[in-house]
Amino acid sequence: MSVQTQVAQDKELLLDVKNLKQHFPVKGGLLGRTINHVKAVDGVDFQMNEGETLSIVGESGCGKSTTGRAILRLDNPTDGEIYFQGQNLLKLNKKEMRKVRKDLQVIFQDPFASLNPRQTIKSILYEALSIQNVLPKAKRLERIYELLEHVGLPADSIHRYPHEFSGGQRQRIGIARALAVDPKLIICDEAVSALDVSVQAQVLNLLKSLQNQFNLTFLFIAHDLGVVRHISDRVIVMYLGKIVEIADKKTLFQSPQHPYTKALLSAIPVTKKEEKRERIVLEGDVPSPINPPEGCRFHNRCPLAVDACKTQVPPLRNIENGHQVACHLVS
Repeated sequence: MSVQTQVAQDKELLLDVKNLKQHFPVKGGLLGRTINHVKAVDGVDFQMNEGETLSIVGESGCGKSTTGRAILRLDNPTDGEIYFQGQNLLKLNKKEMRKVRKDLQVIFQDPFASLNPRQTIKSILYEALSIQNVLPKAKRLERIYELLEHVGLPADSIHRYPHEFSGGQRQRIGIARALAVDPKLIICDEAVSALDVSVQAQVLNLLKSLQNQFNLTFLFIAHDLGVVRHISDRVIVMYLGKIVEIADKKTLFQSPQHPYTKALLSAIPVTKKEEKRERIVLEGDVPSPINPPEGCRFHNRCPLAVDACKTQVPPLRNIENGHQVACHLVS
């Protein structure tokens, strides 16, 4: 058993997602009846331990952001179970769910679109505190100043509006808002993809620092494997609504097993002259999630596909120390 696996087992289980499905109806005809479904997420299983960073990666349309929204119940899942601290979120009514939302926060991709342009930073952060009623009114202003200090913004920022900040600064405000109610899990939905590379590094370092300081747990959704490599403890690779591989960061980057994961990793730009990496070019387009292929959903683009791949859905199997792969060719 690896040291990392032992540490993961010693930590408390925070989130347990079982057979999560998110199918969106497709309407058609004169009466607007449901004629099909977009299978955005189609049977996803994974767990998260307290204090870790678990990343979900994959091409656009693979279902990673939809998975995050389903966990937050911004969209109500079609099927499955989501256990947060042992409580099934899908069994909660609106009032019960509102109490849980204090522990479930999100940092969105576009920091400008996620902030009200008519509110000052003071109003934005005060609103987060007042909705959840986490502090007496007399202590909320003090808390706002603390939050700004935590994310590296000056105290006089409270009187300014979102348009007066840079993209990186606006994302720091979004982080401060997520931190305001002392959450246990923060879902980062492409939280740095809209930022310049140098600013990305600053925000990622800030997130890691805050995680160590407050024992935060991050579900980090991204398409940039370079970013994922910097911040993750474990990584989930998704393709067309399915998980194809789960592993700790070191194992995934050094010994990927699924052909799709290998193709994604081969596309990472090489930064050292002595590094050599054979580029794996996937042919064809990603199939429609309305009518996904039978069997393995990757088989029509996989250079190694065999007959079984076309008819049998490969189960997500544990091959070693928590390294899980859904592929008929991996034993």
